[in-house]
Amino acid sequence: MTNPVVSDLLARSNRLGADPRNTNYAGGNTSAAGTDTDPVTGQPVELLWVKGSGGDLGTLTEPGLAVLRLDRLRSLVDVYPGVDREDEMVAAFDYCLHGRGGAAPSIDTAMHGLVRAAHVDHLHPDSGIALATAADGEALTAECFGDRVVWVPWRRPGFQLGLDIAEIAEKNPQAIGAVLGGHGITAWADTSEQCEANSLEIIRTAERFLAERGRPQPFGAPLPGYEALPEVERRAKAAALFPVVRGLASTDKPQVGHLTDSDVVLDFLASAEHPRLAALGTSCPDHFLRTKVRPLVVDLPASAPVEDVVTRLKELHEAYRADYAAYYSRHASPDSPPMRGADPAIVLVPGVGMFSFGANKQTARVAGEFYVNAINVMRGAESVSTYAPIDESEKFRIEYWALEEAKLARMPRPKPLATRVALVTGAASGIGKAIAQRLAAEGACVVVADLDLAKASDAAAEIGSADVAVGVAADVSDAEAVAAAFRAAVLAFGGVDLVVNNAGLSISKPLLETTEQDWDLQHDVMAKGSFLVSREAARIMIEQGMGGDVVYISSKNAVFAGPSNIAYSSTKADQAHQVRLLAAELGEHQIRVNGINPDGVVRGSGIFAGGWGAKRAAVYGVPEEELGKYYAQRTLLKREVLPDHVADAVFALTGGELTRTTGLHVPVDSGVAAAFLR
Repeated sequence: MTNPVVSDLLARSNRLGADPRNTNYAGGNTSAAGTDTDPVTGQPVELLWVKGSGGDLGTLTEPGLAVLRLDRLRSLVDVYPGVDREDEMVAAFDYCLHGRGGAAPSIDTAMHGLVRAAHVDHLHPDSGIALATAADGEALTAECFGDRVVWVPWRRPGFQLGLDIAEIAEKNPQAIGAVLGGHGITAWADTSEQCEANSLEIIRTAERFLAERGRPQPFGAPLPGYEALPEVERRAKAAALFPVVRGLASTDKPQVGHLTDSDVVLDFLASAEHPRLAALGTSCPDHFLRTKVRPLVVDLPASAPVEDVVTRLKELHEAYRADYAAYYSRHASPDSPPMRGADPAIVLVPGVGMFSFGANKQTARVAGEFYVNAINVMRGAESVSTYAPIDESEKFRIEYWALEEAKLARMPRPKPLATRVALVTGAASGIGKAIAQRLAAEGACVVVADLDLAKASDAAAEIGSADVAVGVAADVSDAEAVAAAFRAAVLAFGGVDLVVNNAGLSISKPLLETTEQDWDLQHDVMAKGSFLVSREAARIMIEQGMGGDVVYISSKNAVFAGPSNIAYSSTKADQAHQVRLLAAELGEHQIRVNGINPDGVVRGSGIFAGGWGAKRAAVYGVPEEELGKYYAQRTLLKREVLPDHVADAVFALTGGELTRTTGLHVPVDSGVAAAFLR
């Protein structure tokens, strides 16, 4: 049974974390002190429950709490070795855990345990950080709150900051909380209800203060030519630029992208002061750990042609990498972790928006959200003062903190297809759906493309959230529809790395009954459709410069002369030769092209369910429900082939083990000797 103290803490945390005005995603922490029964002694024991490292307040559950013995935690004051060795105190928290202790304690644990209040909130509201990063933040804090909220000068998160806040709270019994210079806010109280009220009072009071005292146009006058482009034009330009930007941002390691073209971003980039402010970088540790110390900013007007922006991006990227390497060299010590990568996490393009990057879609999206927070902070600080973030050297100390490095080392190993964006045609059902599900399970972001948008969206929703899969409409026989599907994929994830030509249909008829319409329909969807999809995929992959995979779901019929199947088998032979032709042409770009030849995929197959099964059963003189077994019995392995088996083959070709294989056709037919490749 959950302790009532914990229940109240979780409810408070979820309410605070649900409102982005209060704190950013995964930012801040909350705590509650109370008693529970020690299972060893059967006696009451005083405990501290505090949000653990890496959790999110809005979705916090009990397993996300660290649980510590409060007496042992506070006893650490007696053995604290000082600021120069305070990183050792995080390891000491492990000796304060109650039982297994729940989640790993965060660096902010001391702040919660040393303040003599039963309930503590540490949050990162934009309004609070605006005061915390203002050049005269201490005076503004006093003006805004009087003596109800005290100022704590910047100090890197850790044990000493906990001591500082505890001392200030003790010396100011009238205070309900503090503004932490360059960082955020902290509030405290004796009850959970009052602590939440104090947090909200600080946040809302700061919001009103900035609104009432703030001057208009804190980012300066509008910058002629840098206004936001109309939405249709903006999205088209973003789609044209995104693969190039993603390729540059992936120079050190592959990244997934996210586009933000909200008014907050576009208005910032359309104002005269945006170059100065962007160069100052972010301040709150949660911000710059995800956005890097500063973004890459394109210094061209919104009307600049795509070609000019691409040229300038490449120049600015080279300069950014050099600047980042110099930043590392300026501040690194012999025991600093190696430089993690010099590519930008945030790229700002006037008139278009913000491209943000991360190891997965969620990380990329959250990085963008954090930079929106940073823009809001800059606006607030500039409206009442001058934005003055913490020193660059302090940012480096946190970015390359040994504790941050240890946190990164604890992260699970990436899945084989992590950072890869896959587009699968005909993926709302059957083989395509099985492929999409398998690729997502192996870590890919998946675009489910299908003629039926509603079914594509439903299939994507079955896979997961929009951070994992999206559905798009795609008539593969129409060039513009194919281009539109790829634009949607690019805008969703930044580009495309893996494409599966799976869309298909079949009309089984003897030669004399096959109409010209039958022939054209099948060739339009499979032969022409695969060509159009591969052409668009290759264009994007070449722009990215990250290589890629194109997989054709062909058929045993590409090489086997079956009866009453002239149109279908011919178009499958066309697809099979496209594999060979494109493997030869695209190899210089590190784009691998391979094919899969399934046969007898009856159960779960959209083609068979659409009437093809009944016609093939009639050809072979067996009941339709027995067709799968019939196909299995004519194979060497005597085993039925299912959509999942085709998906297995796609993963085998693209999962990273066959890096030197291109132009291959893989049979997935349980062994049909007549279809052996020669």
